[in-house]
Amino acid sequence: MKSFSYNGRQELLGRIENEQYDVIIIGGGITGTGIALDCSMRGLNTLLIEMQDFAAGTSSRSTKLVHGGLRYLKQFEVGMVAEVGKEREIVYRNAPHVTHPEWMLLPIYRKGTFGKYSTSLGLKVYDFLAGVKKKERRKMLTDKEALQREPLLNKKGLLGAGYYVEYRTDDARLTIEVAKTAFMNGVDLLNYVKAESFTYDTNGKISGVYCKDTFTERRYHVSGKKIINATGPWVENVIRKDRTIEGKSLFHSKGVHIVIDSSKFPLKQAVYFDTPDGRMVFAIPRNGKTYVGTTDTEYHDDLIHPEITQEDKEYLLESIAFMFPKVQLGLEDIESAWAGVRPLIREEGKGPSEISRKDEIWTSETGLITIAGGKLTGYRKMAETVTNMVYQQLRPDGMQSTKSVTKHVKLSGGNFEKPEDYSHFIHDRAEDVEKIGISITDAMTILATYGTNTDAVIRYADKLLKETNLPLSIKLTLHYAIEEEMAITPSDYFIRRTGAVLFDIDWVNKWKKEVIQYMAILMRWSDEEQEKHWIELERRIWEAGESSERPVN
Repeated sequence: MKSFSYNGRQELLGRIENEQYDVIIIGGGITGTGIALDCSMRGLNTLLIEMQDFAAGTSSRSTKLVHGGLRYLKQFEVGMVAEVGKEREIVYRNAPHVTHPEWMLLPIYRKGTFGKYSTSLGLKVYDFLAGVKKKERRKMLTDKEALQREPLLNKKGLLGAGYYVEYRTDDARLTIEVAKTAFMNGVDLLNYVKAESFTYDTNGKISGVYCKDTFTERRYHVSGKKIINATGPWVENVIRKDRTIEGKSLFHSKGVHIVIDSSKFPLKQAVYFDTPDGRMVFAIPRNGKTYVGTTDTEYHDDLIHPEITQEDKEYLLESIAFMFPKVQLGLEDIESAWAGVRPLIREEGKGPSEISRKDEIWTSETGLITIAGGKLTGYRKMAETVTNMVYQQLRPDGMQSTKSVTKHVKLSGGNFEKPEDYSHFIHDRAEDVEKIGISITDAMTILATYGTNTDAVIRYADKLLKETNLPLSIKLTLHYAIEEEMAITPSDYFIRRTGAVLFDIDWVNKWKKEVIQYMAILMRWSDEEQEKHWIELERRIWEAGESSERPVN
């Protein structure tokens, strides 16, 4: 029986060369996994390969909002606002365990970017275009009402605020849940497998991929009728492996976010605000922390581990001081940070904040299909568009009878009749989960994170290794991540399966040794492999928190 696990990965590597795939997708972010899911729902035999872990690129480094794109209304991108607004609701309906409504405050200041009338009208148009439900439609607040909701706001020149709903998400977990749903529908998925070159048929059309397991360095050849390049910031790198060098030019924009403990930045209310240079930045409370971002600067360096500079951090600290003058922060108050690279389609004469986030699709002379641009919120619609094109080419006679159904597909863990059932589920099941021997707090955290997959998580209670001193709640989520979420390295678990490196770095430092020991036993690592994973995790912790001593190579 296939499993989305370390052992399942080994089994899959042993048979991929004997498969004839309809579709091979390169890239395991939200776009690639979304395409894989749509392909699977239409009966296409599909393989997805990712050179890092799933969601390791841009899809774990966003502002962590499934949002309707209010900023695009300002740029008169009406069609995009309408589409992503409707898609936001679909994501929420199909995955309420990783998508949560969040009321957002948009302060209005004298001489600010937004006036009272323009904000009111803009939010009203936004509600209409995005199809916002009645209970979540915008409200206009006086200055006193705005300060009641967020007392830390700058009072000087405050005229009032717009109040509207966005949706907070865990971007990496959303991607993992899409990947798991695709797997359950028959897709073969491999992380840490890098596409190296292409093969071609006698007509010069792409017919396969040479790829490499980055752990063993073993190379494989896989055959596919259609090859899709969904590698985000790396799309140009993949295009250069093709015989024909063509396509759009990418503009890489770096976005940085910083995390501060709520004891030092006690934000009560999510705020979307003007910066001194006229950009817009989010400040969002989350589980005892406040995170702030994002920057928007052109980037030309390492795409795998984009650098966070002191200048990036100071820009965000200055933005905080501008909007929240009572909050006194220094570089030492930043607990962790992350940087992501947005793959934007270059538009001559436009800077990073002005370039459209619209996606584009193109096909090379050899048949390589590339998708770039786009947003987290619109992943499902992007996948539908690509899969429509691919399906029409592969099954020209069946296009009308087989259309995308992902609009109605519940994602793994989100199998609720309606989204509102999610919160009742957490409270109704908490005592049952507590009975396996964990605290009520840990029980509710597991329920909130894994949704209707909770039973699959806790069923490992009798199968866990006893060689480490890890608490039961950590063992459960770690074991589940390895066995059912293809977590291969400690970084996979600490960064993309739990988000702890970003939002609870002290917890990571407390348990990292025992987690690595547990994984080493379960996956039979040699001492050399264990040391390699330890060093890699230490580097990722250093990047996020930048402790005084950089880890050695």
